[in-house]
Amino acid sequence: MTSPVWRTGGGGSAMDIPLTEFDPSGDGLVPPTPPPLSEPLPERVVMCFFPEVVEGLPETYGARRIGAYSRELGGHAIYRIVHDGVPVAVFHPGVGAPLAVQHFEKAIAAGGRYFVACGGAGAVRPGLALGHVVVPDAAVRDEGTSYHYAEPSRLVRADPAAVETAVATLAAHDVPHVTGTTWTTDAPFRETPARVRARREEGCVTVEMETAAFLAVATFRGVRFVQYLYAGDDVSGEAWDHRAWTTAAVRPELFALAAETATRL
Repeated sequence: MTSPVWRTGGGGSAMDIPLTEFDPSGDGLVPPTPPPLSEPLPERVVMCFFPEVVEGLPETYGARRIGAYSRELGGHAIYRIVHDGVPVAVFHPGVGAPLAVQHFEKAIAAGGRYFVACGGAGAVRPGLALGHVVVPDAAVRDEGTSYHYAEPSRLVRADPAAVETAVATLAAHDVPHVTGTTWTTDAPFRETPARVRARREEGCVTVEMETAAFLAVATFRGVRFVQYLYAGDDVSGEAWDHRAWTTAAVRPELFALAAETATRL
C-alpha cells in the first residue's frame, strides 16, 4: 500500500503549517453518514441560514419534517417542501465552515446532489445597501476547512454554470444583484480595519464564514452548488454598522429564490 502524496501550496513564502498539507485521497477514517430520515432526502437541497424562515416552513410552504441532525450538531430539523412540483429538502447548516460542512457532507451522503445556500454577509464594498443580493463566483480562503478538500490556493472558484443559473433566476424576477468575490473567515471578531481594507483592495464584495468551504466540498464530492448572500451588516466604514441585518425583509424572498434555483440546477 502506497503512502498518500502530500502537497504543499505554491506561491508566496513557504510556511510549515498543517493547512499546507493536502491529502488528495478521498477516504477519511470517519466517513460522512446520512442523518436519520423518515423518507429519502430529495436530490435538491437548500441550506438556509435564516432560522425564522426554516421554522416557519410548515406554515408557509406546507413543509413536513423528514428528519433531524444529531443534537451534537445542533439538532437542526430537515424539512421537505415542493417547489414548482419538485421536491426540495431544507435545513439550517449551522454557522461557521467546520459545522456547516458537517451538515453538507451528511446531506451529500444521504443523496443530495444539487445544493443552494442562502445567507447574509457583511458588506465589504462601500455603498452596498442592506438586502442587496450577491452571488459569489469566488471566495478568499481565510478559513481552515476548505484546505482539507482542495489544494492550497488563495481563492476557490464557483461552478460558472451554477452561478449563471443563479443569476438567471434573479434576472427573471428583476432582483438587483452583483456577482463577485467573497471573503470567508473563521474569525469574525478579527475583521480588523486593516484586513477589511486589504480584502476590499483585493476585490471582495462581502465577508462571511462558509462559502469557501462549501465551494471546495462541492468540487471534491462532485455535486452542484451555488450560494446567495445578501448584504447585511456593514464593515466597510470606520465603524461597524449592524443595520439590524438579522431582521432584513429580504430573507424570505431570498429563500424562495434559492428554492427555485435548486430546481433549476
